[in-house]
Amino acid sequence: MIVRPLVDKERIVHELDTLAGFSDTPKPAITRILFTKPDLGARAYLKGLCEEAGLRVREDGLGNIFARWEGSAPELPAVGTGSHFDAIPYAGMYDGTVGVLGGLEAIRALQRSGFKPYRSIELLIFTAEEPTRFGIGCLGSRALSGVLNPESLRLLKDQEGKSLEEVRWEAGYMGRLEDVQLPEGYYAAFVELHIEQGPVLEQEHVPLGIVTAIAAPASLRAHLEGVGGHAGTVLMPDRHDALCAAAEIILGVEAFAKNSGSINTVATTGFCEVYPNAVNSVPSRVKLEIDVRDVEQSRRDQVIRNIIQGVEQVCTRRDIKYSVDIINIDPPAKSGSEVLKALVEACGEAGVKFKLMVSRAYHDSLFMARIAPTAMLFIPCREGISHRPDEYASPEDIALGTYVLALTLAKLSLAEGRGSGKEEPMTLND
Repeated sequence: MIVRPLVDKERIVHELDTLAGFSDTPKPAITRILFTKPDLGARAYLKGLCEEAGLRVREDGLGNIFARWEGSAPELPAVGTGSHFDAIPYAGMYDGTVGVLGGLEAIRALQRSGFKPYRSIELLIFTAEEPTRFGIGCLGSRALSGVLNPESLRLLKDQEGKSLEEVRWEAGYMGRLEDVQLPEGYYAAFVELHIEQGPVLEQEHVPLGIVTAIAAPASLRAHLEGVGGHAGTVLMPDRHDALCAAAEIILGVEAFAKNSGSINTVATTGFCEVYPNAVNSVPSRVKLEIDVRDVEQSRRDQVIRNIIQGVEQVCTRRDIKYSVDIINIDPPAKSGSEVLKALVEACGEAGVKFKLMVSRAYHDSLFMARIAPTAMLFIPCREGISHRPDEYASPEDIALGTYVLALTLAKLSLAEGRGSGKEEPMTLND
């Protein structure tokens, strides 16, 4: 069957601009935090667009939105696409939203072309991919995939001390958290359209990236306790300076990542809290938070072990008390072979050059890959900039990504595969 999706580029651009108006900060800076007024306004707008397209819309108790185009075999596992629409403070207007509105336009483009889906095609708009309100990323997809159970969700509190239960009820989401996790075999495949959030595609002049693996983060928190005192009277041989120990540890984090043997290993000490934080006082306590990522779990976990051992060695030598806690440690994901095959074939039909690549940022697809064959499609973003007001993707790149996504969804919808979500992933090298 020949499918020629009819993508309306101007409509996507207009809808992205309209969605950007739902923000706590004026454009181009976008701030859209879970269950705030802009978030709820954006939800209503997106649901309205889905209903206009004739999609059947439902929401779960956590606020994940499902908009389904029913196929001729509705009893079969559906084909899913989608992304998120929340935004960290002073972010840009393309992160996540390109996958939401591009996913919707891909469905509308197939509708305009006269395509009739076999498997249902569903747009999934995730709740809270960003960790802004409750300190944990991919909240909706973690719950959908069963990584976060209802008991864990109920323990979450925001910075004001409000529980997730309070916040979601106030927003009108009263559904049972026990019903959020998707049943086994719900999706036959899932594909997420997203801006790259890196410079590779632009630098190499490649229109599209097909993601073969998604790196996963591990987060560590280290508490260091030395001995404080007056900066003028505590002599250097007598010092147990917690910040000096922290400085060694931070440099060690960098060195361990650089020496891992792979460019795909990254480690960052992004948080450092010093007490008493005074120029004339020897620092007595330091809290560090460390992020380690890789597409290979064994390599990442070895770096984590090296960091923990490094903390022990530095603090023992400097006579500093310490503790290290692992906050989260998620496994990386490999893309599903049948989704990769459909993406590659769609690029071929469109006559578009593509690059096989890894995603060093993590996305909701990381957790969807636990329950269905999953892959991502990247479009370039200017200078690789993201999470800033000057984040930008061109209308032409958005439209091209949407066109290839539509072709991919059509292929996956017509596939006769078992769609169990148990498929062994195909490994492709970057």
